[in-house]
Amino acid sequence: MSLDANATEPLRPEARAAVLAALDLPGNPSSVHAEGRAARRLLEDCRATLARRFGARPQDVVFTAGGTEANALAVQGLSAGRRVLAGATEHPAVLRAAPGATLLPVLGDGTIDLSALAAALAQGGPALVCLMAANNETGVLHPIAEAAALCRAHGALLHVDAVQAAGRVPTLLGDADSLAISGHKMGGPKGAGALVLRAGRDPVAVIAGGGQERGRRGGTEPLPAIAGLAAAAAAAQPDPRLGVQRDAIESAIAALAPEARFPGATAPRLANTSAITLPGIPAETQVIALDLAGIRVSAGAACSSGKVAESHVLAAMGLGADAACTIRVSLPWNAPEDAAARFIAGWASMRERVRRQAA
Repeated sequence: MSLDANATEPLRPEARAAVLAALDLPGNPSSVHAEGRAARRLLEDCRATLARRFGARPQDVVFTAGGTEANALAVQGLSAGRRVLAGATEHPAVLRAAPGATLLPVLGDGTIDLSALAAALAQGGPALVCLMAANNETGVLHPIAEAAALCRAHGALLHVDAVQAAGRVPTLLGDADSLAISGHKMGGPKGAGALVLRAGRDPVAVIAGGGQERGRRGGTEPLPAIAGLAAAAAAAQPDPRLGVQRDAIESAIAALAPEARFPGATAPRLANTSAITLPGIPAETQVIALDLAGIRVSAGAACSSGKVAESHVLAAMGLGADAACTIRVSLPWNAPEDAAARFIAGWASMRERVRRQAA
């Protein structure tokens, strides 16, 4: 049983059908003949679907190879002449796109410190603020509306990494200047994402090419993956059932192990996500033990070349040594009704086994 949806969601049937249908269109969307025009029609239909879904104009949706590229396009393409301010718990896709960024602290619950943001903006000079809608490790939701108001008051641009939020909580471009999304985080195929832009924002291309995507992203568009992205975005909706299961997991673990902690649990969170700390038991040990029991979870982000590395997110939240003892449980859109019960049983068995081995 996979409970690692924040790494990738299972493919939705709507997305699978859309991918298969698009595979039957052999044309290049940039070709002017009949096959190319058919491919172009589908591409623009997908663009319109995403524009409606996220509250933008179709011409302001730029297709990319995924969330990482969408974030890089926003950060590198909109930051000319601006200092970059980024939350300390941002995804590496953002932090590595702006290695000189000023990091903004978060509060103990994982939400951005709005006072620190206001102070940084007040220091003067144009800025690009990068703030994720939902954290990939804890599910914590940042106060994007409040951050956007601060950015507007100081003439700053706001880029929102919505890769984890899209499809799980209501997500719109709103007062942000750009919004990054990824297909496979919504139940689409890997290999397609998009940057949704406010009208008038025109990022400098990171990948130059033949003028595709209005000159903002070169390269032939991967039409099957884009079709799956659009279908997944249309199908993905918040599911309160996941929150019920997530809460059942945390309640049961708190009763079984009073020493357990749940980083970010006091903040608004994604309904499907729980970070669970078991002090004294390395996260890698927990992940391996659960995997052997047939339950797949993760430790930190799934973007570290398969390695369990120290979590900068949990460190920024002040967990100290406990950061290395924290796993992430993220329920998929198609989680079975007994997912919570199966995880609780597996986790209890894992805890007992590793405690016996350590004794």
